[in-house]
Amino acid sequence: MPQSKDDPPATKSSETFGKTRRQFWRILKAFFTSERRGKARFFTGLLLALSLASVGVTVLTSYAGRDFMTAIEKKNSVAYWGAMGRYVGSFMLAMMIDVYYRWAEQRLSLLWREWMAQHLIKRYFNNRAYYRLRGSDNIDNPDQRISEDVRNFTADSLSYALMVVSSIMTLCAFLGVLWAISGTLLTVAVVYAVTGTGLCILIGRRLVRFHYDRYQKEADVRSGLVRVRDNAESIAFYRGEKREHLDLVRRLASVVGNMRTIITWNRKLGFFRNSYSYIALLLPILIVAPLFMNGKIQFGVVTQSLDAFAQVLGAMTLITSNFEGLSSYLAGMQRLGSLWDELDDFDAEEQRIASESPQQLEEDGRRVKLDKLTVRTPDGSQTLVKELSFELEPSHGLIIMGASGTGKSSVLRTVAGLWPGGSGVLQRPPLRDLMFLPQRPYMVPGSLRDQLLYPFPDRGLTDQMIHDVLGIVNLADVLDRVSGDLDRTIDWTNVLSLGEQQRVAFARLFVRRPKFVFLDEATSALDEENQTMLYQEVRASGIGFISVGHRTTLLPFHDRMVRLDRSGSWEMKVQTPHPSPNSSPPA
Repeated sequence: MPQSKDDPPATKSSETFGKTRRQFWRILKAFFTSERRGKARFFTGLLLALSLASVGVTVLTSYAGRDFMTAIEKKNSVAYWGAMGRYVGSFMLAMMIDVYYRWAEQRLSLLWREWMAQHLIKRYFNNRAYYRLRGSDNIDNPDQRISEDVRNFTADSLSYALMVVSSIMTLCAFLGVLWAISGTLLTVAVVYAVTGTGLCILIGRRLVRFHYDRYQKEADVRSGLVRVRDNAESIAFYRGEKREHLDLVRRLASVVGNMRTIITWNRKLGFFRNSYSYIALLLPILIVAPLFMNGKIQFGVVTQSLDAFAQVLGAMTLITSNFEGLSSYLAGMQRLGSLWDELDDFDAEEQRIASESPQQLEEDGRRVKLDKLTVRTPDGSQTLVKELSFELEPSHGLIIMGASGTGKSSVLRTVAGLWPGGSGVLQRPPLRDLMFLPQRPYMVPGSLRDQLLYPFPDRGLTDQMIHDVLGIVNLADVLDRVSGDLDRTIDWTNVLSLGEQQRVAFARLFVRRPKFVFLDEATSALDEENQTMLYQEVRASGIGFISVGHRTTLLPFHDRMVRLDRSGSWEMKVQTPHPSPNSSPPA
């Protein structure tokens, strides 16, 4: 249910906290029931055992310190050396426990991060969520959430969880110590801790929202820098340096303004926390010192009470002492939880569309057939093409033309499954037998061999096959740029022009040889000579093809032309295609 603007802040905070808590338990449960659960549970059990041992050693150290200080006060050398041995021994044992404790914590944190990042990446690609998230108003910078937020979340979650466990154990252990010294001291510690925690939350609760904004604003700066790097040539041609510079400065100023707000609130919180800590140093002395001066306790008990009071207060004021870090942690938790929920919504939406969509999809055909297929935008708010019908056999070609905005590329998106279809029937071979060539091809990081094999790098491709296919698409000169080394890694996006990148896409097509290919302005950057050569090769290969384009010079290579209108209507015309160079002339 959406939150009303008139809901009081307390209600909003309560609902936000409840949602964050549910998200945390959902993620935690997924990890501890995953395929990594064996290792996760082992390290968790080890940490709990080491935490219990650490608290036990701390209690022993407290009593050893008491006896040590009492022996000094009484000038008892025998008791002094005995207490010294126990004191030093407890330190050595505590050191060993602490080392293994940190090791186990780091191993569990790394295991959790690895699993969670892999899980989110898998879900990021499932149902093409990475594509659909581009239009999401709820999720900004999913890449940053999967990388940086996951790292912070797993490390901080484990750290704070262990702090809570350790605090509970410490509290149980030292409450008895304080009670044995003075019931008044125990009462003061509990009341002081509870009051301080409440005031700290009241003063610093806004920090969670500010830290949430900080993550988003810093990610915006990084994405702006990446955009400049990826579009460096276009920016240079436009001479857009000043515009991009101002945009980055504006984004940076937003980060700085947000950090100034956080610093201001940290200052307010700091006044309270420092005052709170200094007063805590005096309270046990004010209560225990009169007992010592009246001869009711020994001097070692005074030092023991200071240590026990500090342990109990530290355990009960975990939120107060870590509020700044907790506010940042909760902000990151909310960002990850939002991404997790959004991916869940995508999965549910995909299942709903599959069960409720009036469109019928058949993937066992040898042809591409649309029978009264209606093409709509993903949100269903606009109908682009109404009841489109055509049938395409292998080795034949069809071109879709029309003014901008009539839904030409949207037809291809619907056939590819990127957009949910409306009503009608779509019959096509499985997606593994189809190939889509966009206007701007994707150049993967790697070698020339990697480019031609994308997205199936495990398929074999000999050097001679690479030379042959490069000759077919008129790219033999590209070999000179890598000095004949087909496995040399370079930045192909910046090395090749857009026209050369489009020819690389056709080279991938001739390597893969699917049953059908969909060409979305795939030759827009080519001259007519290269365009003619490539389309003739496609026809000669026997691959069926559907083109989207504006050039009338494309018409002779297709058997039919579908022209779309802005009203959603369409018309079809029969074409007389040019014969391919390897086909027989007409009778």
